Amino acid sequence: MASLDFSKLPIEEKALHVPPLEEIVDVLAKGLKTTFETVDVSVVDCPDLTQPPYYLTSPGLCGNETLVELGGIPYLVPTVQRDKLYDLRALLQARGRERALLAGAGAGPWPFTGVSAEAIVNLSVDGSEVRQGTRVVTVHPPGAPKGRSGYLQRTLPPEETRAALLGNYLLSDGAPGQVLQVVAKKRIGESNFITAIRETIKNHYGDKVVGLGGVFVLHEGTAKFHVMPDFSATPLCSDADVDGWLHYFEMRAPLVCLGTLVTGDLGLDLRVQHFHGYSAHGDGGHYHGDTAPARAHYAALLVPARAVLRVDRPPATHLLGRD
Repeated sequence: MASLDFSKLPIEEKALHVPPLEEIVDVLAKGLKTTFETVDVSVVDCPDLTQPPYYLTSPGLCGNETLVELGGIPYLVPTVQRDKLYDLRALLQARGRERALLAGAGAGPWPFTGVSAEAIVNLSVDGSEVRQGTRVVTVHPPGAPKGRSGYLQRTLPPEETRAALLGNYLLSDGAPGQVLQVVAKKRIGESNFITAIRETIKNHYGDKVVGLGGVFVLHEGTAKFHVMPDFSATPLCSDADVDGWLHYFEMRAPLVCLGTLVTGDLGLDLRVQHFHGYSAHGDGGHYHGDTAPARAHYAALLVPARAVLRVDRPPATHLLGRD
């Protein structure tokens, strides 16, 4: 199936509020203490993210930082729209980004996997060179019933740069630079790591919408993840339907998660947070939160985005499946 032509798709762009990094440090250092026993927030020079445990395809997160939301859940639920197939390399070309990193969470290219897939997008371009580190995770074996299935993580080949249906990515030059480092240990509140960060920032900045993207590592403990099985043959008309369709697993640290968060909608029908994870030991999927609070140890590297790019926003929307 052919990928969609970005010149024929609606693309909207809106500016985000970009506070100084030091100001965000103060906000998070205070606010996260209600959710984690130990909190350390600082501005650091981004480490080389091509090295373990990250294995990103560019060394940094900085330079022309933009959040990208592609498609949306209404293209998956209640019934799948298989024609919503996008070439991420072509998206970068359409935006004039000949040197870029695209990293985040989305749906994988079903024509390649044969079934629905979680994608942990990790794609860099430098002119004609493509560095593909995107992982896809599928229910395994295909068609296995819920409760008796496993999952399979694979890395896409360089020539496969497609995505399907939906995605939330950080787009940047992939350059070194200063980033926010957020270390949190021993969860004592109810919110997961990303929700706690997002809500803390939202509570401080209010209607000034802030967006962050990047990577976090769950260094210790376990976490709840889901993996989509193949597309549902029957319409998913409620959150209960979606929950019954998804396959849930407890996965083991260390887990590396990529994605974005934003503190407001901006009238663009944005997904406020979305992170997918992968690991050297084969675990991976859509992050929900840690399941061993006393052992939880997170370390994030995040950058504030200057704008959000909304690509192919669904004309009709709903709030199903937004967790």
